[in-house]
Amino acid sequence: MAGAARFQTMNTRGSMPNGPMPNKGNRPRIHTAEGSIAVNAPVAAVYRRWLVFEDCPEFITAIKRVRKLDGNHFVALFAFNRKQYEATLEITLRVPERRLAWRTISNGHAHDHLAAGVVSFASLSDHGTRVTLKLTSNFGGGISNRIDKYLRNFKRLIEE
Repeated sequence: MAGAARFQTMNTRGSMPNGPMPNKGNRPRIHTAEGSIAVNAPVAAVYRRWLVFEDCPEFITAIKRVRKLDGNHFVALFAFNRKQYEATLEITLRVPERRLAWRTISNGHAHDHLAAGVVSFASLSDHGTRVTLKLTSNFGGGISNRIDKYLRNFKRLIEE
């Protein structure tokens, strides 16, 4: 019992196990959405088109400009809610003709703006592909509406 009494008066400067978490300020909410669309193009062509990140502004309207740094890194200018954000994107996964994933990395300018995406490709036939896009970000709400728009834009672009 003497040991228990000693710890009762000790201040560990932490929260109690069942107490509220300390307030760390206003952290942005993370939003995630997923959508898919069938496009009339073979998987190889669809995958190659997604690899050209510099063309993303043609179908992902939140991206205004992309500049390639090297084979896996890009700087992108995003526009959301009348604000612009520049972020460095890193390709984190490449599975040829199956999956492509990317994320933002801290570049000193937009360290609080997080985004990640993965696009998957599944062959529907010799001429068709199911494209599934999943995005996660703290740039703002409405991401599910944007996913559908981005996919429709991509379909229009790849089928032209």
